Amino acid sequence: MGFLDGIMGNASKVDIEKLEKQLGEVLIEGEEIQSGYKVLRDSFIFTDKRLLLVDKQGMTGKKVEYHSIPYKSVTHFSVETAGSFDLDSELKIWLSGTNEPIGKLFKKESPIEEVQRTLARYVL
Repeated sequence: MGFLDGIMGNASKVDIEKLEKQLGEVLIEGEEIQSGYKVLRDSFIFTDKRLLLVDKQGMTGKKVEYHSIPYKSVTHFSVETAGSFDLDSELKIWLSGTNEPIGKLFKKESPIEEVQRTLARYVL
């Protein structure tokens, strides 16, 4: 069901060992991945030092943009859960020095509450 969840936009938890191999060049010495979630081709990776947003771009996904967000830069965040007729949930993260939030859509069955709880653990 993981492939179908990815096609439908559902977030799924990602194996930490797999993430460590993929992000070996991005992580700093001593930095440890705590958890990770994948939404389509994008990922949210929570380390003990920062939040990494990985945005795969282009048709092949070989071009990758890494957003490195120190937890202290998050000024606030919000979660809008899906309703009866609205099928998408949304996570918004505001960073110090920016007016517009970073926003990501999640499908109704996605564990957006778990992502929000993990973010809260590191930010609060």
